[in-house]
Amino acid sequence: MFSDFYTKYEYAKKMLETELEILIHSFEIKHGYTPVEHMKSRLKTMPSIKKKLEEKGYSFTPDNIEKQINDIIGCRIVVSFLSDVYDIVSLISHSPNLIIKERKDYIANPKESGYTSYHIIALVPIYLENRVEYIQAEIQVRTVAMDFWASLDHKIRYKFHESIPEEVQKEMEHYAKDIQELDRKMYHLNQIMSKYQ
Repeated sequence: MFSDFYTKYEYAKKMLETELEILIHSFEIKHGYTPVEHMKSRLKTMPSIKKKLEEKGYSFTPDNIEKQINDIIGCRIVVSFLSDVYDIVSLISHSPNLIIKERKDYIANPKESGYTSYHIIALVPIYLENRVEYIQAEIQVRTVAMDFWASLDHKIRYKFHESIPEEVQKEMEHYAKDIQELDRKMYHLNQIMSKYQ
């Protein structure tokens, strides 16, 4: 039962990857450059899905998986500059093959930890023998600086098992502001460079 269920997510991941590659390539043709540094996608493993459901207080069933977990399919798009984040978000938003279910702008509204990124929950169509199904996927769009911070933040939280000492937390908040300032400076540099192109 679960193997057939999981296969649908594998199909949807391939569909999403193809759609994003086409969108990014079309942007490159139109604008003469690609804003994307790299793109990576993954599927949550069944043990990871089960653990997340248990943490939320739900039993491990296909119905609960579909309703309670948005990020079985995860895709991260890392771009060069702050403005590129919103260009990519716009591309995804205007795709005729994806339905945007939810969006969270953690750039405009950073998390307490200082985490910044743009999250989209998209519905990805998969074409089965006699029907079309829509599968949820989470797409994160962030700059190189944001990606660096998110990776560091994850490692620190893993080391302290989410209970981070106050001294470390305060330092993290300072460094998060430094990262945000770096992104603003790089955005300003990009605007200056664009005058010479």
